[in-house]
Amino acid sequence: MKLRHFTCIVMVSAFALVAISLTAAQTASSSVPVGTDYSFTIATPTTSWTDTGLDLQTGEVLQISTVMPTDCGPQGSGTQDSSGLLLPSAPAGSLLARLHAQGAEPLPVEDGKDIQIQEASHLFLGINGGNCAGSVQAKVHVIPTSSTAAPRDIKSKLAAAAQTWLAGQFGSGASSSASGNAATSGAAASALPALNVSNTPLDSSLRKNINNLPRRVHDQFNNQGDMVNFVLVGSQTQMQAALQAANWNVADTNDKDAAVKAVIETYQKKDYLAMPMSSLYLFDRRQDYGYEEAEAYAVVATRHHFRIWKAPFTYKGQTVWVGAGTHDIGFEKDQRNGKVTHKIDPAVDGERDNIGQTLQQAGKVESMSYYLPPDPVQDAKNATGGGYHSDGRMLVVFLQ
Repeated sequence: MKLRHFTCIVMVSAFALVAISLTAAQTASSSVPVGTDYSFTIATPTTSWTDTGLDLQTGEVLQISTVMPTDCGPQGSGTQDSSGLLLPSAPAGSLLARLHAQGAEPLPVEDGKDIQIQEASHLFLGINGGNCAGSVQAKVHVIPTSSTAAPRDIKSKLAAAAQTWLAGQFGSGASSSASGNAATSGAAASALPALNVSNTPLDSSLRKNINNLPRRVHDQFNNQGDMVNFVLVGSQTQMQAALQAANWNVADTNDKDAAVKAVIETYQKKDYLAMPMSSLYLFDRRQDYGYEEAEAYAVVATRHHFRIWKAPFTYKGQTVWVGAGTHDIGFEKDQRNGKVTHKIDPAVDGERDNIGQTLQQAGKVESMSYYLPPDPVQDAKNATGGGYHSDGRMLVVFLQ
């Protein structure tokens, strides 16, 4: 589909641009890592420690620079007998750091030298004796745990997603290599509890309405596609709150806006998880909502996702939502036009159950049941020609 093809190219182009920009930014700012600055004044001479009030976390890095009195200099005055110093191995009058209130060995502070925080600590500053007059100005730069790693992590995630798409788009042969790359770089399957499914038969009126549902969705050319494999019963507010609690993200609907959003969120070190999905149709209209669940950036290549439509009927005054869920696991050739499109996991019942499991884990399920309608879909192809199989059952979820 041209729209889907264009969407992926726009998104990967945006991601590639961000990856290049981040690399440049990382190089340009390598001398001043991201962090928070603090300033402290320590009067001299003194024999006590100054409590900075800074709590430090494992993995953080301290960079401390000083402005010493003129008679001291950055290495201390060197005018006092070492036997009376807080740290005999350091010059007299030099700045020291201590990472615990009691029992911690003082550390000499050297301008431009990192102090790695190995465990949760609290920063104290002191002067190593000496006869300096005036005060010491100390500037403390605290680099958080993730700030130095984040640009590399972002770059690697963007590169993996882009490489996966490009392998599928321009690589030789079929989709096997691209699919394999996507499967390993995508979101790892988390351990979810087994579905707590009720054995109580569905109400006859609800069964009748489900029986009359279309079994499959279609594209704008009326090519039959994904199967309708789940039903949610609950108001729009309940539906949206439940999916949000279950960590499903609403897919963006505009390709151009999505590309801009991806760039902005990446610069802000946020995860872009709302890649647009193509339009499919049920009840003679495109999906009301698209939802997806994926690892950041790898959403280009692999994601759990579904489309959902408001049904033309209600059940006991409650809104009914009809959905088609599949799991993108890589890329394959679109049989309609020869271009590259997402490849779905052919065992589509796994995505049906994943949707139920995430809602159940979020505590948003009142009850749920499997239902096998007449003429179930058990072996078919989606609109792009990819095959899939199912036991034919739908999962009917009553939301809290």
